[in-house]
Amino acid sequence: MTPSRFDTRRWQARLDELRAAHHVPAATLAVLADGMVHELASGVLHRGTGVEATTDSVFQLGSIAKVYTATLVMRLAETGQLDLDAPVVDVLPEFATADPEATKAITVRQLLSHTSGLTCDFTHDSGRGDDCLARYVEAAKDVALDCPPGTAVSYSSVGYNVLGRVVEVLTGLTWDRALKELLLDPLGLARTMTLPEEVLSFRAAMGHLGEPGQDPDPAPAWDLMPRSAGPYGRVCATAGDVVALARAHLDGGTAPDGTRVLTAESVAAMRRREVDVPDKWTVSADGWGLGWTLYDWAGVPGFGHDGASIGQYAYLRVVPGAGVAVALLTNGGGARGLYGELMRELLGELAGVRMPDAFAPPPRPPVVDLAPFAGVYRREGVVITVGERDGSPHLVYEFVDGMKDFSPPLDVSLVPVSDSVFAGTGAGPSFSEGWMPVVFSTLADGTSCVYVGMRAAPKVS
Repeated sequence: MTPSRFDTRRWQARLDELRAAHHVPAATLAVLADGMVHELASGVLHRGTGVEATTDSVFQLGSIAKVYTATLVMRLAETGQLDLDAPVVDVLPEFATADPEATKAITVRQLLSHTSGLTCDFTHDSGRGDDCLARYVEAAKDVALDCPPGTAVSYSSVGYNVLGRVVEVLTGLTWDRALKELLLDPLGLARTMTLPEEVLSFRAAMGHLGEPGQDPDPAPAWDLMPRSAGPYGRVCATAGDVVALARAHLDGGTAPDGTRVLTAESVAAMRRREVDVPDKWTVSADGWGLGWTLYDWAGVPGFGHDGASIGQYAYLRVVPGAGVAVALLTNGGGARGLYGELMRELLGELAGVRMPDAFAPPPRPPVVDLAPFAGVYRREGVVITVGERDGSPHLVYEFVDGMKDFSPPLDVSLVPVSDSVFAGTGAGPSFSEGWMPVVFSTLADGTSCVYVGMRAAPKVS
């Protein structure tokens, strides 16, 4: 085997330095390069207890869980149990939305690629029972769509919970059990799990919350997600196990021992571009495949996913042409800034990738007429009002209906980046290193919309 280019001592020092500079309590890093996996850890898992992070520490992956669910779905599809282009109701008759015509039209492929129109931020605690996903899908029947199916990409956690229920119906297992039997065990991912009682056997990271630029404090609880959040956001793992999943995709769907979990055709299909992404900054994506976010780094293709839970942020980037995969798991603070600096350096050195600079307005922002964009935009649980305040572009992001107690309204000043892209102030650690991308676009049916957080909100007035 060719010796690895990865200098463990140098990158450990750099991880320690950047973690401290960005006030991140703990970070673990796993890097696949030259066929070898290198694992590093830095900081403390809980600032209250001072327990040190180790390479076998488990973090919450947030939305990286969607890649696991997508892989499961593709495994069922390649056996003939599922047609990606058939309506979801063909396999899940109880599936329904607030729009009967949309219900009949939405396909599994649209769920995988976030083009179904189903919304994202519908959180419903349907209990701890094995029927939690069935009850969640039932509760989501009356939830309004963000947009008509097939008219735009709009990031959807609801869609991935529907996929999780599809897995249950086809396998006769709970989503948790299907994940373990069909994916985790065959790949030897012994430090990946979904339930809190399973996490108790491992060193677990605590999420932390606080003001930007300061050391954060432990979150009020380790896990605030219901069990029903599993398919879209409730997988916990070590950084090494996350890279092992990516490695199986790099190796054409096989584990290191030769066990096959996907065909090479399914692996390729997951990385094939299904839709372009107007908001290219929130998760640094240019497009979406079937589960994977897709990147084009100055002509170098890549894939991966981001994830966030309460005070924990996870990042996975894969460069197939170089055989490189990097997983960074963190537990609070300026995680996005740490990700940006460290990942740019790592991928630049190991894979020749030049990642784009951090999203921010130019030193001399262009003059943009806000009038065409002014108005009210709405998606499920959110109303966005765009206009001027004191002569400057401004946005109010307000949670309504079932989300009304989630957070107070956000007042955001907008700085032009281009004719249709603005940078919002007061973003937070999960956004693009200090600025919140606000992107105005148009749905396929001609309706104006605005993207905040990769979610499409159509203009209503």
